[in-house]
Amino acid sequence: MASPEIVSISWGQIKVQGSMKTYKDCKVWPGGSQAWDWRETGTEHSPGVQPADVEDVVKQGVQTLVIGRGMSEALKVPASTMEYLLKQGIDVRVLQTEQAVKEYNSLAAQGIRVGGVFHSTC
Repeated sequence: MASPEIVSISWGQIKVQGSMKTYKDCKVWPGGSQAWDWRETGTEHSPGVQPADVEDVVKQGVQTLVIGRGMSEALKVPASTMEYLLKQGIDVRVLQTEQAVKEYNSLAAQGIRVGGVFHSTC
């Protein structure tokens, strides 16, 4: 199953191929996408993306995970999350969200099993 293209990204809005919803923050993986609700894991801009935020994407068998830190890169990615992903053998790319979407779409177009978590504000 292919990773869906992110069709558009703008402040507070992400549209993913195959979904009728417009997400504020989202997770994508080969064959699907869903809203990313930070409250589920108690995530805040600092310390940032928790291992629990990416576990369900990792479980989809991704080779690469792209993390979008927000438009102004306010969302942090702590060492604990990077260590968790590296221990899983996942190639990780951490970028400003618009750049992260470009990277994600490029990898998806190459047929790589790529997933992502994207923050569309801050």
